[in-house]
Amino acid sequence: MNVYDSAHALAKAIKESEDYNNYKKLSEEVKKNSILADQLKAFQEKQLSLQKAQMLGESLNQNEVDAAQKIYDEMMKDSVMAAYFAAEMKISQILGDVSKIIGDAMDFR
Repeated sequence: MNVYDSAHALAKAIKESEDYNNYKKLSEEVKKNSILADQLKAFQEKQLSLQKAQMLGESLNQNEVDAAQKIYDEMMKDSVMAAYFAAEMKISQILGDVSKIIGDAMDFR
């Protein structure tokens, strides 16, 4: 099996996993609720802005950090949104673990 076939097989396994399907289901629920969808979009925009500033070595604007935290705290009051964030974190963990496994196997040091 070549490396691309293996990558496609891994992608298929992830897409068929319970964790991914749970994430997709919750993502659809969030999209159906315009208030949650708008809150999520605003949060992601603020988060991206903060990440860009951090990557550029800029000091973070505390007002923006506080605004992002306020949006996050508000969203976490909703059970669907809390479940969505937990599912998103699980998928991120899986992808991070896969990346680490590949990196360790390749002995990139």
